[in-house]
Amino acid sequence: MKTPLSKEEFALIRKAGSILRDCMEELSKEIREGVNTKTLEQKADEFMASRNAKAAFKGYKGFPASICASRNNVVVHGIPSEKEVLRDGDIISIDVGAEYEGYFADSAKTFVVGKVSKEAERLISVTQEALARGIEMAKSGNHVKDISRAIQSFVESNGFNVVRTFVGHGIGRKIHEAPEVPNFCQPHKGRLLEDGAVLAIEPMVNAGTSDVRILDDGWTAVTEDGRLSAHFEHTVIINGRKPEIIT
Repeated sequence: MKTPLSKEEFALIRKAGSILRDCMEELSKEIREGVNTKTLEQKADEFMASRNAKAAFKGYKGFPASICASRNNVVVHGIPSEKEVLRDGDIISIDVGAEYEGYFADSAKTFVVGKVSKEAERLISVTQEALARGIEMAKSGNHVKDISRAIQSFVESNGFNVVRTFVGHGIGRKIHEAPEVPNFCQPHKGRLLEDGAVLAIEPMVNAGTSDVRILDDGWTAVTEDGRLSAHFEHTVIINGRKPEIIT
């Protein structure tokens, strides 16, 4: 059984979360037409270093970059590149993990570049709201399935589909911990949520089919039908009946 987190450990996780929140704000200032995704990674690295933190993804299970930069039909795990240049009308999801003194937080957000399509605007809005509805269910006494149901039902009622290949997760002492937090309902209820649990809740939502495929680099996941995908994520501490968003 996992040893409960101490007050000091919670403080370090919250610090990692605040660093991520500020990092995402800094990256938002860099997202515009003509910027390449490698530049975004470099900015994230510089910011992390300025806060005495490290990018949690670099080298994790062999991942070659500090952030995931996933443009348009890329669902997740897009690898930053100087050749990947943002264009007017693009959407791009940035997923960043931070390690601070051995403790972790994780966050993602989808940004627009210039003027995007109505479908892109709606997809982003629905995905962000789905995350909010999932977080509302992250309360002591609920089950993981309550989070999953809230996300899936809202997404599907708006005509989109949740990705099933990738799920949310526990976090804290490691970047990925139990329990898994799917964005779709499964037959079992999932873990009972108790005070002190730390979750990374992260709906990935596709405009079309929920199916994805992995490119030849072994990482980049794209929508099977080539349509758009959006991704939002927050790290949350279960604290009674009011979840605490730390990113």
